[in-house]
Amino acid sequence: MEISLAAEEIARIGGFSITNTLILAWIAMGILIFFGVASTHKLTPVPGRIQNFFELVVEQSYNFVKGIIGSDKDTERVYPFIITFFIFILLSNWLGLIPGVGTIGMAGQGAHHFLPFLRAPASDLNTTLAFAVISVSITNIFGIAAIGFSKHFSKFISFKSPLAFFLGILEGIAEVAKIISFSFRLFGNVFAGEVLLIVIAALIPYIVPIPFLGLEIFVGFIQALVFSMLTLIFIKVAITEAEH
Repeated sequence: MEISLAAEEIARIGGFSITNTLILAWIAMGILIFFGVASTHKLTPVPGRIQNFFELVVEQSYNFVKGIIGSDKDTERVYPFIITFFIFILLSNWLGLIPGVGTIGMAGQGAHHFLPFLRAPASDLNTTLAFAVISVSITNIFGIAAIGFSKHFSKFISFKSPLAFFLGILEGIAEVAKIISFSFRLFGNVFAGEVLLIVIAALIPYIVPIPFLGLEIFVGFIQALVFSMLTLIFIKVAITEAEH
């Protein structure tokens, strides 16, 4: 049995590589788009139980974000990004944990190599790096929207004094560190959980893996929450710096 650190290539279209993590990411996006359209297709003034439940979830999560951001104006702009991050990361993590998902595939190169068609997107460092770049970019975009381009980037490049120039360099390093920290934290936890489940299932395939599966379901939730919360806090810091 081989456990690949990198995502495995399933097919190639021209110069574009289609990996097993990319396929599951597409499935997660398809599910979210379907339920997004279906849930808003027939909204009624007097909600039923299902509509009432989802309205309650949206209301409570919105109020939670508002409690951190502050104003309704900023919350309305920030909330869609934060909730999208959370739901997509959570769903993609949980899809990768569904029993049997990792067994769909074909024989790869080598006598003991199996090539799964589906794999959790966050177990691919490329995916988590993309998440991190988007998160940090959004943070800077909100900072620019609040105080303007030149004033926002003056904290990175400033010639007012040697100290200000040095602090600007440190700010730039901090932005890069955020990307590295975001990407490796999410990747490390999801990949480690994936390896743990594979090893446990190979050693003792019955009953014993169930508690570990439950643990990974919880970890998948925590990782989605941590990523979205850190993004929210960084946006709040950028807006607060802008206000001062």
